[in-house]
Amino acid sequence: MFITDTKTLREVKLEFQEKFPFLKLEFYKGRHSEGQGSLEKDHLDEALTIGKARNVHNDGELGVHGNLKVSSLEQSFQQMYGLNVQVFRRSGELWLQTTSTDEWTLSEQNEKGGSSGSSGQYGPVDTYEVD
Repeated sequence: MFITDTKTLREVKLEFQEKFPFLKLEFYKGRHSEGQGSLEKDHLDEALTIGKARNVHNDGELGVHGNLKVSSLEQSFQQMYGLNVQVFRRSGELWLQTTSTDEWTLSEQNEKGGSSGSSGQYGPVDTYEVD
């Protein structure tokens, strides 16, 4: 996944979900503490460009693969690109912030989301919980 100032947050989210259809990324103004969820009031609009969403303006390739832990992905976004991101997993009609399962790999999260009977599409589901 290539990160550059001209790409929108939505483009990054869609690119991520192509690889992991039962997961999604959300971007926030501030960092969340380890084991804690991000607050809805800090949520960033997906129409923002990456350049407007961050203070660190590094461009580059972010390797995203199934063996990567959620915590490592979130840390990489923050440390390398100055972006505060939270991974969510689909669970039926809910999106769960993966706070208590941040040590799971992206593949494990995606499999769990797929086994919850959800379609994997972004759709209108906008109810968020913390797992």
